[in-house]
Amino acid sequence: MKTQKFKSLFKASTLALLISTSISLHAAPQDQIIAIVGSTAILKSDLDQGVAEAVHKLQAQNKPIPPTNILQTQVLNQLITHDAQLEQVKKYGLKADEKSLNDAVLRIAQQSGAPSLEAFQKKLDSVAPGTYELLRSRISEDLLIQKLSQQQVMSRIKITDLDVDNFLKSPEGQAAVGSQAHVLHMRISGNASAEELDNTAKAVRGGLKNSNDVKDLEKKFTTAQIKVDGADMGFRPLSEIPAELAARVSTLEIGQTTELIKAKDGIHVLKLLEKKSDDKKALVPQYNTRHILIKTSEVVSPENAKQMIDSIYNRLKAGTDFATLASTYSGDPGSARDGGSLGWVSPGMMVPEFDKTMQSITVNEISQPFETQFGWHILQVTGTRQQDMTGEYQKRLARQTLGERQFESEFDSWLRELRANTYIEIKDPNLDPKSSN
Repeated sequence: MKTQKFKSLFKASTLALLISTSISLHAAPQDQIIAIVGSTAILKSDLDQGVAEAVHKLQAQNKPIPPTNILQTQVLNQLITHDAQLEQVKKYGLKADEKSLNDAVLRIAQQSGAPSLEAFQKKLDSVAPGTYELLRSRISEDLLIQKLSQQQVMSRIKITDLDVDNFLKSPEGQAAVGSQAHVLHMRISGNASAEELDNTAKAVRGGLKNSNDVKDLEKKFTTAQIKVDGADMGFRPLSEIPAELAARVSTLEIGQTTELIKAKDGIHVLKLLEKKSDDKKALVPQYNTRHILIKTSEVVSPENAKQMIDSIYNRLKAGTDFATLASTYSGDPGSARDGGSLGWVSPGMMVPEFDKTMQSITVNEISQPFETQFGWHILQVTGTRQQDMTGEYQKRLARQTLGERQFESEFDSWLRELRANTYIEIKDPNLDPKSSN
């Protein structure tokens, strides 16, 4: 998982750098084919652009720049791997999600100081017409490659119930699910580039290794563009810490810090101060819930669906039996057969609108009609309870930890197999490692 996340961030920071330095993204008028990957040609302009990006990246990190021939070979290798993955994207017919694409482009736009996608497009196209669309295309490719690799690699990861049981019996598993941890938590976020955030996070981690004063670290590393938040979380059962964080904390020795943990809300670093045994159970509130769903379709317009759900609501308020109406009208066949019953539902199992309504109404109250991505709902909670989910939580944490262990090696194996099964021809012998043998 770390490998793919790093590659995506590398692309985003490189694109932002290209924008700030106004490097041309367009092919030269007369171009030369450097390599063939499946049905795709890698041009000399592609290689030149990749080398320019790599040079700027290394300069920004104050790292030495390799000799030209070595750097060209490294960049070409990356381009081949990139295009081999794109060949698979085409094979499986994967399509970019427009919202995810817009969000990714907007993040880069904000890093470059543009307040909106429209302003960003004008800014880029004023430098060279078509630059904005080319940039979107490159980001779309990155998102599709990430989607492909997640699908392909996750399908290769096999974790059996026996694997989970053995992990939970191991010292690491026992520490993960049976102890409390006293943790310091630092979060680094803001409008700076991914590279600047990464560098600050590394500095914060270095500071956290030698100090437990989170407020001092906040003041030291917070800037106008980067916000650093620190908190002493005190003793907490690992069951109350998000699984992806608990999996990392459980492997730490006293005084150690985690590696940088990159998430949607920023970069996280944790430090383990103390451990002790935890006898507390993971009690989760549950709601005995039933609902009626009216879905839109080719024959039921959104207006008709709203009219139908309002009519059903009025009949319920007038005393008509909920189960009878659910069995007759609900568009959820699984629950309609049982009078609309969904059984005991834990928070987070349903979509946010449903979840919020379920937790806000009183027992036996009939909710107002509300809309989700599935259609219009009316729900009723007929009872609540506190359920001991310790066993389920422990197994989920074990699968998360074992999955992370397998992902990195499976990802590398998948890339090697992908390249081995893809037609690759390097036209320039100076860039072909085989030619030097």
